[in-house]
Amino acid sequence: MAIKLFIVDDHFMVIEGIHSLLQNENDIEWMGHATNAASCLTFLHQQKPDVILMDINLPDISGIDLCREVKEQYPGVFVIGLSTFNQLSFIEKMMENGASGYLLKNATREELVEAIHTVVKGKSFLSFDAATALRKPETETNAPVITRREKEVLELIADGMTNNEIAQKLFISSTTVDTHRKNLLAKFEAKNTASLIRKAAHLKII
Repeated sequence: MAIKLFIVDDHFMVIEGIHSLLQNENDIEWMGHATNAASCLTFLHQQKPDVILMDINLPDISGIDLCREVKEQYPGVFVIGLSTFNQLSFIEKMMENGASGYLLKNATREELVEAIHTVVKGKSFLSFDAATALRKPETETNAPVITRREKEVLELIADGMTNNEIAQKLFISSTTVDTHRKNLLAKFEAKNTASLIRKAAHLKII
């Protein structure tokens, strides 16, 4: 089944450019576009895309705020931040608000396609430039103390495995996995899984 894609951007050239890059991708279905947050939310009341490419700078509210609103109302919709800005704070805020990925507008077609396919599997995707921006130095003292089992669970979460899959692999109950996941979120002071993985990667724990 084709991945249903929607784009929110107020620059027609960007919309057309992305559309032309993806028009030969048989497994990606173009659902249309919105040029502001209000029309995006109106569209979502009627139809549900699988993935939204969302510009950070929109004319009514920021893509960062829109991302949070979309994820609260439609948690099953995956959001990929789209921006000309390779700024750490933007990337972090989008991911903390529920985005599954972040692409710069200079991304290649290969990166774009890979990002869309990666996020629908429940994994996070950062374009090369965005990932580079996130690799800021962290001191060892910032790293929380985690158990060997928590580290195993963390690595499997980073691989995109579900609680049930992790439970089967480690021969423990899914309830125990959920407890480990909650403990990891608390220890890393992370709001969600994407933020947890990002922080653990910063600290070179995974």
